Amino acid sequence: MFLDSSPLLEDPELLRLRAQGDGLLYLRGLLPRQDVLDVRADVLDVIQRDGWLREDWTAESPTVDQAAYRRAMDADGGNVHELNVPVDLYRRIQSLESFHSLAIHPRLLELYATLFGGPVLPHPRNIARVQVPSPGNKATPAHQDFIFIQGTSKTWTAWIPLGDAPVELGPLTVLAGSQREGVLDYHTAGGAGGMEAYLCGLDYVWTEGPFAAGDVLTFESQTVHKALPNRTEAMRLSADFRYQPAHEPVTPESLQTHGNFIDWPEIYDGWSQRYPRYYWRKDTLELSEFDPLVRWQKHKIC
Repeated sequence: MFLDSSPLLEDPELLRLRAQGDGLLYLRGLLPRQDVLDVRADVLDVIQRDGWLREDWTAESPTVDQAAYRRAMDADGGNVHELNVPVDLYRRIQSLESFHSLAIHPRLLELYATLFGGPVLPHPRNIARVQVPSPGNKATPAHQDFIFIQGTSKTWTAWIPLGDAPVELGPLTVLAGSQREGVLDYHTAGGAGGMEAYLCGLDYVWTEGPFAAGDVLTFESQTVHKALPNRTEAMRLSADFRYQPAHEPVTPESLQTHGNFIDWPEIYDGWSQRYPRYYWRKDTLELSEFDPLVRWQKHKIC
């Protein structure tokens, strides 16, 4: 089970020590439950318009009409099916102001300012996950986020379930302490990201547990994690947000939209003036080049 680190928010030194040792922090109820459920409602509103939820679906259990879902995916032409939803639907989710606003929630920014001991850069490349339990859809394999984002290894991911996520719904499990191994070697695999790490010979323990709306799981970019299988008939909705010390290097790719399926002017169209558009442009950032060979450096095969 995950160890709740929320009591350590009042003791930054102990919080950082736990983060350094485990490579992860689980924070029960860090976000107001209703703030998360409001985003969930907006995402479900986008999804239900496409007509492949079952007639008896509910906000708590968004079950899928499998035949209608497959027709929608087939009509999409096979584009980026690791998203588990048609690309046009994903564009509409990416255009939700509430979704991107959650990533800059004051409680998240406070957490990372405490963890880093200084100013925080939230990556704008926010990722929405719609994990549909359907034949052919694979769970996210074991991997490290660093191979996809690079820049500084001090980047941390916040994995946030958009609703309650019992273990049978397929939340994340994390290989605690695995960040000590550095960047691992990889092979291609099904599921989000399309890459799986070689884990042979690693003596670490997988940590898992149920989540409630408002819980946050955060981990360092070289910490290995994966999704558990979804054993229900309902979708699992979640978000991946990333944060780093503002003075550390960042790749230009991390400042783009996720997947480049839509650009920032389209995303921002019609948003309120409250949202700080292009907030990452206000400071001079240290940019670093993305190296596609990083994941192939060790050539370790089990």
